[in-house]
Amino acid sequence: MFNGEKGLVIAGLIGFLLAALTGSAILIRGPIVLPEGDLGNAFSFNAAIGIFILSIAAVLPLAGFSHRKRRTVRWLFIFSSLYAYAIETIQHFRGLNPRFSREGGAVDAIAGMAFGVVSLLLVTLCVLLLIQFFKVSHRPLLILGIRYAFLSVFAANLAGVGMALLQSRFVGGAGNLIVLHGMGFHALQTLIVSGWLLEKVKGRDHLKKRLIHGGSIAWMLAILLIGVQTVLGRPVFELSLLPILAGLLVIAWLATVCAAFVLFLNAGEDPRADATKIMEKPVT
Repeated sequence: MFNGEKGLVIAGLIGFLLAALTGSAILIRGPIVLPEGDLGNAFSFNAAIGIFILSIAAVLPLAGFSHRKRRTVRWLFIFSSLYAYAIETIQHFRGLNPRFSREGGAVDAIAGMAFGVVSLLLVTLCVLLLIQFFKVSHRPLLILGIRYAFLSVFAANLAGVGMALLQSRFVGGAGNLIVLHGMGFHALQTLIVSGWLLEKVKGRDHLKKRLIHGGSIAWMLAILLIGVQTVLGRPVFELSLLPILAGLLVIAWLATVCAAFVLFLNAGEDPRADATKIMEKPVT
């Protein structure tokens, strides 16, 4: 993981740097920049893209691309992220909505349309990676988690397309697609960790696969319920049936991660235990 992806790592860290600078500006001047700017959105966007690009840097070496294809995918991600950072940060500091500005001029409208093209490019790259990871078979437990993660990312991309079509993140009275969008992308962290832990555990293959399948399916069902709640135009964090069920499913996913961590810790103890037994065995 991360092998040979220095460029992507740097691109991801740029997002954290911009988020830190934007956060400092918020503390000094507040988040709102008239007429349309919101530095809070720039802060969260830069941090989220930074996390996403670092996650891509971690998994891209496992995708099994040829050197030429991997380099192409790498630079498309780097270009897309740098443009996204620039347009999101600059426009909000100028007091403009980077995507759907009603106050900007022709150049701002063109920049917003280019932002949409870049977003579609990211969607295409994620679909390409989803397909590619169904072709590889090395490190099967980790790859299994990555496959589920990119299925979740596909759901996040659908939410992103929905926001582009609606020209807003809001649906109905109180539905907010950004929650579904963010949760789907965070699968690149949440659904991979179990596979990474469990591949270091010897034996118990059936249990390890059940943990990865069970946790990943719970996470994706939670996304589905959140999506339904959002389409109904209702807030995700209200105390009603669908959000409560989604919360229970997230807890079920977390339980599988905890179980994987326990197995990982026990696997780390086994070699020491075996060594102790060998040392204690009487010489005959």
